[in-house]
Formats: sequence, structure tokens, C-alpha cells
Amino acid sequence: MKMKRVVSVLLAGIMTLSLAACGSSAPAAPAEEPAQQEAAPAAEPAAKPAQAAEATDSGEPISLNMWCIATESDSNRHAYEAAIADMQAKYPDINFTWEAFENQSYKTKIKAAVSANEMPDIFFTWSCAFLGDFVDAGKVYCLDDAYENWKSELPENMLGNTTYDGKHYGVPTTMNIVGLFANMDLLGQVGYTEIPGTYDEFIECCDKLKAAGIIPFGCAGKETWCVTEYLESVIEKSAGADTLNDIFLGRATWANQDVTDAVNTFQGLVTNGYFDPSGIGLTNDEVKNNFMAGKYAFYMNGTWNCADFAANEEFFPKVKVGEFPVINADKAKLGQLIGGPSDTLAVAASSPNAEKAADYAFELGKLICHYGYLDGCGLPAWTPYGDTSSVNELTQTVSEIVSKADNFVLFGDTAMNADDANTYLSYVDQVYGCQVDGQAFTDGLAKDIR
Repeated sequence: MKMKRVVSVLLAGIMTLSLAACGSSAPAAPAEEPAQQEAAPAAEPAAKPAQAAEATDSGEPISLNMWCIATESDSNRHAYEAAIADMQAKYPDINFTWEAFENQSYKTKIKAAVSANEMPDIFFTWSCAFLGDFVDAGKVYCLDDAYENWKSELPENMLGNTTYDGKHYGVPTTMNIVGLFANMDLLGQVGYTEIPGTYDEFIECCDKLKAAGIIPFGCAGKETWCVTEYLESVIEKSAGADTLNDIFLGRATWANQDVTDAVNTFQGLVTNGYFDPSGIGLTNDEVKNNFMAGKYAFYMNGTWNCADFAANEEFFPKVKVGEFPVINADKAKLGQLIGGPSDTLAVAASSPNAEKAADYAFELGKLICHYGYLDGCGLPAWTPYGDTSSVNELTQTVSEIVSKADNFVLFGDTAMNADDANTYLSYVDQVYGCQVDGQAFTDGLAKDIR
């Protein structure tokens, strides 16, 4: 039987938010009342007595290795590099090595490594069912003991998506949502100074862009998770967050007319020519670069992109971020978002230095969170410290959007178990390629996902 995923209450900076539990059809336990924290304490908290500094207390050097997805083109690359450099300088007796892999290929690689019991000591993972499958297989080291040293800096309620049967198995770093990014120079060419606030205005804007020879959307069909950033937002703003969340978590069937209609709505955006037709063969990096180069007016993707946009001095003044508009106000509303705390570090149960790796993972995760927040790669899971005045304006806008949110639905391919996620992504591919319509999509998933 799958372990019960507990309710998570998200605390990011000064915002207190609720997030649905992952992976269990059983009723969720009541969320604990979150402790309040300051957005930016003046100084870094004092070191804990049992941090990674004790990793070499035996006098013998140890080796730790890590896998992650912070490739050269990834927005989080600098945060990882800076955090790892700090750790290597602080703990020279720990031989730490790491490898980064492209997002999609990593999902296959880490699953294969878990099956073969050939895992690195520390590994990046997505939370909820993605990590939960590994926990269920007994391949992940329990972090309860190590967490005791970090409780004052990492709120308990940030661990909900990595807690199974009451035990902690992951170190969260940042949290992100799907943002609607807009090139305001292109919108300005058709008379807009702000991102349209209603769906009717949004469609009118897309029609004006099309008439002016400007492609409204770019989407990387070569990486199906990018398509879900659009599709899941359309479903959530049509059928409502609770409906989509219940379906992802197996509490409700895909055979839902509101979802069918929403999928048809999304496919209508494709067939109406709002998407770059060449996007179906492009990677996310190619689409993002096209967006920054002025080829598309809108780009729907994770708010970790704020870092790359802010780093581009020419493009940054042109870009704004907002929330996808409500399509069906009877079922959905603003403040219902796709995303949540998902990026996580975990420790392999098979690691010969699992206890040391756990301490190392917590301290490394804290530093990745710190540098990632300063870079604009997301909102912090850990209590921010030091001077955070340099956080870019886009990330500050995301913070405002999140502060007004009342419901989150974790990314579908993370919320679902591996087999169901693969089935789901296969159908998403077919929708984007116009091989199936909304009815075939929901009928097929209702049959193939039990």
C-alpha cells in the first residue's frame, strides 16, 4: 500500500499558504498552524552542533557524490555552483563530486538507478509521488534525525510534500509556480501596457498579435512537461484547482466534462494558430531563447525563469509576469496556481555514508535555497537570511502573486506516480499534436489510469 502523503502548509518568506497533500486517497490530516518567520533576518543563523562539519569527526576523509539537473543552461546552475563552492571550502576533508543532467533524461536515469540500486549518495528529486515511489521501494534514507539540527531554519510545514507515514525523506530548496511571462514590447505594438486580466481580453490580445504577425505563444513540444505548463493552467482555470488536484491524486476520475472542455479549449489555442508551429520540435532552451529574442509574446513556464530573464540586461526591462486568467468563473478563480514546493535533495539508503550525507544535504540545500532566491530562481523553502534587497522585480512580483493565492496544484507528472505520469504525458503529447481531442484524452486516461 502506498504510504500516506501528509498535508503540506506552504510558508515562503512572509507568506503563509495551503497546499494539498500528495498521493493518498485517504483524508488528509489537519495542517499544523505554521510558525511565523521574518522575510530577511539580518544575519545568517549560527552553525548547528551536528552539521556537516562533523562529517569527518573520525579523522577519515569521506567521498560523497550527487546527481542533479542544474546543467549549464539551467536557471539554478549558479546557485548550485555557489553553494557547492561554499561547502567544499568549509569541508575540505569531504571529497564531493557532482553531475548534472538534462531534466527529461534525468527522470529516466534516476528511476533506472533506483531500480538497479546504483544511486548516488545525494540526489535531486521532485517531491510528492515522484520521491514517494522511491521511498515506498525502501531506497531513500530517512532524514528525521538530521532534520533536528535544522528545525529552526526549515519550517516543518515546508516538508509536507516529502513526508511519508510521518517520516521526512527530502530537503526542499525552492518553490515555484507556473507564470505567464509577457514581452511587453510586443504587447505594446498591439495596444497593451499590461497583461490582459480576463480570458476574453486575453484571447482578443492573441488575435491582435496574430493579425500583426506576432506569434502569441512558444511551447517546447520536445519536452512534454513544458506542454503541461500550459495545459494544466487551462484545466485549473476551467475546472477549478480542487477538481484537478483530486484527479492527479487519484481521488477522482479523469472522466470529467469540465476537464474535457478545458482540454478542447487548450487544443483550440493550438489550432487557432496561437502557438509557434515549429515549437513541437523544439527544446525548452530553444523556446525560451526565442521568447527573449522577441519571437513570441507569451511564455508559460516555471518562475525559476525569473533568474535568466533578470540576468539579460536587454530583455529584462521588457518582461512582466502574471497569472493565467480565469476561463470559467463558476468553477475557478484567481489565486489558484500550478506549482508548489517540489525541488528536493534526498539521500540514498544504500549510501555507505548515509548519515553524513544527510547532514551535508541539509546544509547544501540551505545554501542552494539562499543563492537561488537571490538569483530569482524561486521563493525560499528555508528562512531567508542576510541581505535580500537584490532580489529582482520579477521574483518580487511572483511573491505578490503567491501571497494572494489560496490553492496550489502540484505539477501533474510530479503529483502522480511514475507509471501514471508516463501515461498522462503520452496523452498530453497527443493533445498538443492534435492526435486526440478532449474527449479522447479524458476517456483514455480514465481507462488507462486506475
